Amino acid sequence: MDLRIRGGGAVPAGKVIGVVGNYALHRLEMGRAGVGPAAGQGAASEGPIPFFLKASSCLLPGGGDIVLPHGVGRVEHEVELAVVIGRTARRVAEADAMACVLGFAVFLDITARELQAKAKKEGMPWDEAKGFDTFGPISEVAPRAEVPDPHQVGLRLSVHGQVRQRGSTKQMQFQIPTLVARFSRAMTLERGDVIATGTPEGVGVLNPDDLVEAEAEGVGSLRCRVVAGPAP
Repeated sequence: MDLRIRGGGAVPAGKVIGVVGNYALHRLEMGRAGVGPAAGQGAASEGPIPFFLKASSCLLPGGGDIVLPHGVGRVEHEVELAVVIGRTARRVAEADAMACVLGFAVFLDITARELQAKAKKEGMPWDEAKGFDTFGPISEVAPRAEVPDPHQVGLRLSVHGQVRQRGSTKQMQFQIPTLVARFSRAMTLERGDVIATGTPEGVGVLNPDDLVEAEAEGVGSLRCRVVAGPAP
């Protein structure tokens, strides 16, 4: 599966790393305590950054139909800025981290919330809740040079024209160099890997026939229709 690059070209998609609780108000709406320092001060903290993995097969490049799997219960949207890695990064310093970034995209982290809640209760990973096919719509990739400041990008998501999520990447607790550097300590980041940097508050349920539109200002946009999956 390839991710399209704005202006031409493509890159094979790799693994997807999702940051947990990177926006304070989203942590509050999910009933979680803080995980990081004040917004914009992520580089000062050396503690762990909670994350999960989504299979690359969940990606839906360019948008399209988000398929709600039969029988999984509540499914919700989360709009995010995605960072796409451009070259191999292993134990990079924060000062060098942005040089490893190919570009940015708007990303939807679709979540089967009831499955996630069950996994949390049982101390299990979130792979199933996060990793269904079509649970990762992603726009074309805006090259890094075309995004002057990825920490000043407005995020917006609407369903049938009604805005549900509105925020800015300036509210992120851990900024992009911190994320790239810290994750590169745990695993080798490769060209085409995606880091989903977290979502602002306002996540909500998706239903069949919903029209979802998402935008990261100056980066990209997505338009997706929600459809019901077939019964097994």
